[in-house]
Amino acid sequence: MATTVRIIGAPMDYGADRRGVDMGPSAIRYAEVADRLSDAGVTAVDDGDLSIPRAEERDPNTDEPIEGTAKFLREVEDVCTRLEERVAETLADGEFPLVLGGDHSVAIGSMRGSAREADLGAIWFDAHADLNTPATSPSGNVHGMPLAATLGRGAFGDLSWARAPRVREESIAYVGLRSIDERERELVRDSEMTAYTMADIDERGMTAVVEDALDVATDGTDGVHVSLDLDWVDPKTAPGVGTPVRGGVTYREAHAALETVSERHATEEIVRSMDVVEVNPILDEGNETATIAAELTASAFGNRIL
Repeated sequence: MATTVRIIGAPMDYGADRRGVDMGPSAIRYAEVADRLSDAGVTAVDDGDLSIPRAEERDPNTDEPIEGTAKFLREVEDVCTRLEERVAETLADGEFPLVLGGDHSVAIGSMRGSAREADLGAIWFDAHADLNTPATSPSGNVHGMPLAATLGRGAFGDLSWARAPRVREESIAYVGLRSIDERERELVRDSEMTAYTMADIDERGMTAVVEDALDVATDGTDGVHVSLDLDWVDPKTAPGVGTPVRGGVTYREAHAALETVSERHATEEIVRSMDVVEVNPILDEGNETATIAAELTASAFGNRIL
């Protein structure tokens, strides 16, 4: 990675039903993410948080998509547009953008900023596919739509602030899927993305799966965005998330995954940006999930627990 990591907080919870994820950036900072990055040999510079009004002060239905439902769409646009600028500026300054969410809809801004001057691949560490559109989403929550938005699917095709033209389906790889809506399952199957489920990890092992996912994300691209949703980890290990799903990755598997990313980057310099999302301190136990988020982030930058 770049020797300087700029930490950008995006404490947004417009994209989720359960409150509290807006405190995720503070919780991850409290878990000493900057010190852990220093232990990994990089300089961490905290750029503070984007200013985001409370959801209670806004109407979730002010802007409606041309079809379906997407709550707080105007607010998500505002935050992601400002985040895109911060990420792009960070890269232009020769630093690495590390975005701390907030809900997963912040990835729209992260990826647009990272893809502004580069063809971008992505590794999506997540229990969920995040490929719903406003027309297919059962909830209307945008944190289940960031990949659909980035790819310009459905109603997002008319929203220039959401689409990232230099992100192609065939350069996106999921790692660890285990909870997908029925209609969304069809979208994944019909797409050109590569999906590795928990069954693939059980059968082949984490390192082999992540190596293959990196091959997908680096093929024909200028760099890779790493998106880490903490509900990817089993809720017995990481309870502080809004949408927990049993059967997730173990603590050690999670570290092995991020270590594999780091090892590939050490030889090929492939990773361009990263976001860490969906830590909800209200639902956590002793800030355990935020601590795991900080540890995994450090592993992505070369730190090792052994």
